[in-house]
Amino acid sequence: MFRPGQSAGRPVKGHAEDFATGHDTGWHRHPRAQLVHALSGTLTCETVDGTWIVPPDRAVWIPPGRRHRLVASGAVAARLLYLRAGLWDGGPRCRVLSVGPLLRALVLAGCAPPPRSDSARAAEARRVAVLLDELAAAPDAGLYLAPGRDPRLRRLTAALLADPADGRDLAAWGRAVGASQRTLARLFPAETGLTFIAWRWRARLVRALALLAAGRPVTLVALDLGYAGPSAFIQAFRRELGTTPGRLRRAGGA
Repeated sequence: MFRPGQSAGRPVKGHAEDFATGHDTGWHRHPRAQLVHALSGTLTCETVDGTWIVPPDRAVWIPPGRRHRLVASGAVAARLLYLRAGLWDGGPRCRVLSVGPLLRALVLAGCAPPPRSDSARAAEARRVAVLLDELAAAPDAGLYLAPGRDPRLRRLTAALLADPADGRDLAAWGRAVGASQRTLARLFPAETGLTFIAWRWRARLVRALALLAAGRPVTLVALDLGYAGPSAFIQAFRRELGTTPGRLRRAGGA
């Protein structure tokens, strides 16, 4: 995904890229920082530090040099900006940002061909300044899953990512990974920033987005994830993403 010449020249370069469902970029890195915005479909960004979920109206910030991979759920229309290192400090780790109308328009403008005239270059410089302001003001959308550092916790979180419908409680998981319920209850917020229940829901959200992108009906997705029916699943989905699974799919997001 890195294009020759990205490390020099314009402070912000961008291009449009479409991914078929299931597309995996493979592990790679860029000398520039990267902002990846999904216009439709959902991307999952993985690093050694964890997993970030990027549905429509969100974008993932990837620091320069950070090894990562992107996996598409559904047909993804992505807009990618590459920012010269040091242009904006988005932090040492990836982040998912909420994308409002102005930031979205600036990302789209950043994917236009390079300016040819002095006036066009001046206009681009002004857009870049506004882009940096908008990035600084963009709310952090969360949508992050850390695996944890403790080996017992990592075994548990890996198992939940593989099967997020697993309904075992923390005591049962403790017996499976060799840790007490109290220890795991302490490790989850300390090392992942989420309680066990919140972490399991985020893992279910990752799976739900992939299933919805594949065209699976909402009711069946809810059942696949261990819910007795769609109501509780839809409510939890709305709390996390601000929309229902059905609306997200109709909007082209899944």
